[in-house]
Amino acid sequence: MVYVFLATGFEDIEALAPVDIMRRASIQVQTVSVTGEQTVVSAHGVGIVADVLLSDVDFQQAEMLVLPGGMPGATNLDACRPLTEAIVRHHETGGAIAAICAAPLVFGHLGLLQGRRATCYPGFEPELKGAVCTSAIVERDDNIITGKGPGAAFEFGYTIVDFFLGEGASQPLRQGMIYQELLLGE
Repeated sequence: MVYVFLATGFEDIEALAPVDIMRRASIQVQTVSVTGEQTVVSAHGVGIVADVLLSDVDFQQAEMLVLPGGMPGATNLDACRPLTEAIVRHHETGGAIAAICAAPLVFGHLGLLQGRRATCYPGFEPELKGAVCTSAIVERDDNIITGKGPGAAFEFGYTIVDFFLGEGASQPLRQGMIYQELLLGE
């Protein structure tokens, strides 16, 4: 199971585009509210009904933990101790983690990016303690995936699909969603 964590102020597209892409690829994914309420309000004032509450997550079933960015969404995720403790436990056992935009700061603050390639929204690099920061749209370093920002949301989702289903598995989705045409100008 892939869990995508939603805190008040999350970036809409960074949460929902990857969820949509993963579900199209038949990857089991659930959105998780860390607020204690089922409905979480995004950075742009959109109320999203999460699939489950943080207290209901079975981390033993987790294959990947995903953090969308947005402000103050990323700092709200960072302040959620039950979540950050679960991320550390998950990572220590070799579990995959992913974050986009400002949210890689959570991994940086936890010391999980030491010596790892990572990307984030410009200006948040100092928060990625120990990371080898790049300006890539998406970085995958073993079991850690990071994305640069809202415009990277699709590529971030496709990279997660390829992580689970194998390199190139996202190609049919890219074509079906007209993503390739957009990139190639066809």
